[in-house]
Amino acid sequence: MTRRRLPKKLRLLVKERARGCCEYCICQEAYGPDAFSDEHIVPLIAGGKSNAGNLARACQRCNNFKYNKTRALDPLTQTVAPLFHPRNHHWHEHFAWSDDYTLMLGLTAIGRATIAALDLNRAGVINQRKLLLLIRKHPPVKYRP
Repeated sequence: MTRRRLPKKLRLLVKERARGCCEYCICQEAYGPDAFSDEHIVPLIAGGKSNAGNLARACQRCNNFKYNKTRALDPLTQTVAPLFHPRNHHWHEHFAWSDDYTLMLGLTAIGRATIAALDLNRAGVINQRKLLLLIRKHPPVKYRP
């Protein structure tokens, strides 16, 4: 199966909607070392479509960790939960920042499972958050309490 390139208009919509951030780890594209991509929230192999409602902007690391997953284990309850769906879920319902804004905290099974599966508090992302805090660029406006 050959994969067709997304239309430019759709790619622009996904990029603008994300406001310069990975929609999972909230890493900021302008300061990130890796390329960002338009990620299928529900993978094509699982019946997902290449439309605005099923695309999220993701850093390369989150895209790689997510791969074709749509569910993961909640480390607290040990039950399987859906991963965060940026189009259907609200970030502030499932996540919060630690007091120093360097760690994402899972408020729900969805949040905790997503943090664990995509390693949203990996060292590189924490380092970026710390540096951006110094110049008052973190957290991004959309993700402030």
